[in-house]
Amino acid sequence: MLSLANKIGLVVGIANDRSIAYGCAKAFRQAGASLAVTYLNDKAHSYVAPLASELGAELVLPCDVEQPEQLSATFDAIAQRYGRLDFLLHSIAYAPKVDLNGRLIDSSRDGFARAMDISCHSFLRMARLAEPLMASGGALLTVSYYGAEKVVDNYGLMGPVKAALECAAIYMANELGPCGIRVNVLSPGPIVTRAASGIPEFSALVDATARRAPARQLADVGDVGAMAAFLVSDLAANITGNITFIDAGYHVVA
Repeated sequence: MLSLANKIGLVVGIANDRSIAYGCAKAFRQAGASLAVTYLNDKAHSYVAPLASELGAELVLPCDVEQPEQLSATFDAIAQRYGRLDFLLHSIAYAPKVDLNGRLIDSSRDGFARAMDISCHSFLRMARLAEPLMASGGALLTVSYYGAEKVVDNYGLMGPVKAALECAAIYMANELGPCGIRVNVLSPGPIVTRAASGIPEFSALVDATARRAPARQLADVGDVGAMAAFLVSDLAANITGNITFIDAGYHVVA
């Protein structure tokens, strides 16, 4: 049976109770894991704190990945509290609205660089900080989307950014595999979250996906959480470098 009893996990990216990160955190907790969770800033804290309490999170930490000291402090706190880390979920992405809403070729240099830094390179920085805490092995997860592999209308700038994230993850899997650290990518279909609401005509994308997916429905954050819990569990001990779709089969439709 799937169990995360006696495992310590870090969840980065909870914004509210509709977040993919929250769905994953619920599944981790239900499977018995102890959790540390982060919040972006003071405004986000008011939304995240009640959820962290519900999850029984023993550490609730500020973590803006654009502030190096906050990221380092997050892992320092985990080291002091637990002395180790068994798994990590990176579920954050950002692009400036003006760059996201326009054509890719019109995106600004600074906007592209910032989207890549927050959405992709932050996962590498977390992996580097997590590695010393995973001396006995561990699991790293990040979240992508089908638009990394195929052109999705209005996904624009985030397509190449997520493609970079997926490619980075498989290289990380190769580099960290000898240390017993597995790296996998969750690729859900469109899910109505606060972050997704910034994509132009997102409701039309949701409707089209539900109509065309083989299962004729959408996956939700609970479905993603179930897969995430499996991938960080010992049942997935030899699964690494995968991009796992949780999209009711939409990715197989031409």
